[in-house]
Amino acid sequence: MRIGVFICHCGSNIAATVDCPAVAEQAKTLQDVVFTTDTMYTCSEPGQNEIIEAIKEHGLDGVVVASCSPRMHEATFRRALERAGLNRYMLEMANIREHVSWIGKNKERNTVKAFELVSIAVAKLRNNSPLYANKFDVNKRVLVIGGGVAGIQAALDCADAGYQVVMVEREQSIGGKMAKIDKTFPTVDCSSCILGPKMVDVSQHENITLYAMSEVEKIDGYVGNFEVQVRKKATYVNWDECTGCGACMEKCPSKKNIDKFNEGISKCTAINIPFPQAIPKKAAIDPEGCMMLKKGKCGVCAKICPTKCIDFEQQDEIITEKVGAVIAATGYDMFDHSVYKQYGAGQYPDVITSLQYERLMNASGPTGGHIKRPSDGKEPKKVVFVQCVGSRDPAVGRPYCSGFCCMYTAKQAILTKDHIPDSDSYVFYMDIRSPGKGYDEFTRRAQEQYGVQYLRGRVSMIYPKGDRYVVRGSDTLAGTQVEVEADLVVLAVGAESAKNAPALAEKMRISYDSYGFFMEAHPKLKPVETNTAGVYLAGSCLGPRDIPTSVGQGSAAAAKVMSLFSKDKLESDPQVSKVDVSRCVGCLKCATTCPFGAIKEVTDRAGNVKAEVIETVCQGCGICTVTCPQGAIQLQHFTDNQILAEVNALCQAQLDF
Repeated sequence: MRIGVFICHCGSNIAATVDCPAVAEQAKTLQDVVFTTDTMYTCSEPGQNEIIEAIKEHGLDGVVVASCSPRMHEATFRRALERAGLNRYMLEMANIREHVSWIGKNKERNTVKAFELVSIAVAKLRNNSPLYANKFDVNKRVLVIGGGVAGIQAALDCADAGYQVVMVEREQSIGGKMAKIDKTFPTVDCSSCILGPKMVDVSQHENITLYAMSEVEKIDGYVGNFEVQVRKKATYVNWDECTGCGACMEKCPSKKNIDKFNEGISKCTAINIPFPQAIPKKAAIDPEGCMMLKKGKCGVCAKICPTKCIDFEQQDEIITEKVGAVIAATGYDMFDHSVYKQYGAGQYPDVITSLQYERLMNASGPTGGHIKRPSDGKEPKKVVFVQCVGSRDPAVGRPYCSGFCCMYTAKQAILTKDHIPDSDSYVFYMDIRSPGKGYDEFTRRAQEQYGVQYLRGRVSMIYPKGDRYVVRGSDTLAGTQVEVEADLVVLAVGAESAKNAPALAEKMRISYDSYGFFMEAHPKLKPVETNTAGVYLAGSCLGPRDIPTSVGQGSAAAAKVMSLFSKDKLESDPQVSKVDVSRCVGCLKCATTCPFGAIKEVTDRAGNVKAEVIETVCQGCGICTVTCPQGAIQLQHFTDNQILAEVNALCQAQLDF
């Protein structure tokens, strides 16, 4: 075998703490290595051309590139090998940036370790074999999970491109959090005026099938061929017949149910349409508040319904859809501020969340857009906004910044002045974070033109005083303690991952972080892709996002789907497990441990039970390999022999260098 080794300087990223020429020179002593060199930037066009020329000039059978993480540029170098006529899997990468230069400053030790990693890569390459992908058909339909602004944008882009879209929304209406807010920053234009037409487009688009009040139950299959089970929850109303006339709501005697759309600051009937612009505009019954479903008495809605669409016997329904790609746009939930005992733990009626305040300002809200205190309906003259409630606070498990809270607080303070001209607004903040286009100008506008008083410091306590509330905090710029008496206190609660997001991530077989947000394949190069082929992400399921970013990511995810669907056939990754049937004893321990359901039971000609890998489903995780007691199943490109060769090479390198 003839192997070439290429050591990358990566500018000063590697060369500053690794003697790259020395590593290249020592690599010449390794078995089967016939060519070595060190290059400033191996991933650049000249660097790739150097690899191609070396392959042709020296007749190389394999290439080792010692540079950054394979996660960054392995695909780049594999394409370079293919352009030179080599099989893409005759490449190995030694990560001497993240694993060496970035974690130590001792150049001598780093150089030794870099050579050890190169030795390991060469030893593995000597045991590599060419691998070839299989081709399979692709189902050109896409599933969009979540009907917020990101999901809506992704669905419309895919549908406009001519692809069939299945949208699944867990709530009664699409629209997400954006449907609840009054105005958007920094333009202070009507949220529903922007979102409403897009919601209607979703309902009327011939290529979109919408399942509201539904959740994904199960996802099987692989990229291009997913089979999805959707649980369509019982609404106790036949939506095919319901016209959304609202007669049932007017006559329903159960009027003291918590209005979830209005964030609990008002009551609603047991049968309800969440808001006037709801899509689909259909009524649904809350079984927890309906007297007919709880006690078997009432049925007024069924009696007065003009289309006779009430069905108290309705059950959940499982619907199966086949799609080729999945876009997750499940959004976020608001932090539960009741953990802050010092702020009243949600017990003070006039200490409300920012989203509740949005509903008070919204024309379709419980007060018709007039700002009134929930306790007595009076107009507040002094409003205090408290920032970073559930953000940047390790004490409650939320050390991250939610990003958009500074901006929506500035917007709410401006709108407060518009609604109540003689009011005063105070903002307790830690730092103002407004990096978007026109954002910083917007926060300055709140202070300079609307007279909003910003006090830099955390709030230590909120307590009642008569019919008002005292907000005690600090002003770190003035170096004093501050107490402000307020008629209304608005807590700028942060964002957290959507409810059941980790469970959904496991169904999609993707990763999520310690806070429940989904993880992209690469934060810079693949911001809307996942490590599971065919599954894409958009919006705040990745972490807190504002509206423009969510819309952009929705379109980005749709573009990735269109790129995927542009091919009539897809290629499978040959780095999958393979069963040696002569050694397999049919214990099927591999099948029980496989997280992807990629191993099935088969019977050979003699009637013996064997395991068989479904190559298109296998993700190459290797769990089955370490589970098999007979060593009958091996992961291609990471076989036992290849790994043992790496271990032996490491031991030998420590003796040679």
